[in-house]
Amino acid sequence: MNHIALQAIGFVSSPITERMDANWGATTSRIVLNPEFEGALLGLEDFSHAIIVTYLHQATYDRDKHLQRRPRNLETMPKIGILSQRAKNRPNPIGVTAVAIVNTGLDFLEVRGLDAIHKTPVLDIKPYYPHFDRVDNPKVPEWVDRLMKGYF
Repeated sequence: MNHIALQAIGFVSSPITERMDANWGATTSRIVLNPEFEGALLGLEDFSHAIIVTYLHQATYDRDKHLQRRPRNLETMPKIGILSQRAKNRPNPIGVTAVAIVNTGLDFLEVRGLDAIHKTPVLDIKPYYPHFDRVDNPKVPEWVDRLMKGYF
């Protein structure tokens, strides 16, 4: 297997300290950049949304438990492969979330809707470009709408 080394550019400062599976939409978090990235957010204040890439530092992947499972372990959900869902316990624990930008500074980004707990390492921040990041009329299984009810 190829090993890749990544460096966190900062971390999440959030009132949420334990993993949860709902109500992330009202959560306001701050991403605090490491000192060497101060100033890297210049221009992001002109965007309404960003995509945050995180390292899910408390996630654990166990092939026997997670390779195929029901989303959130809910009996009402179908059993599917880990790469067919957005579960946190994955082979590479990387989180990707589109968030609303609340405020920016030289060394911080305040966002709403980031589903990451306090002290989660941030790997990257990208401005949301509807040209790249939006898909019109995507097809998803019916269970996705049931699963996501109340998540954001």
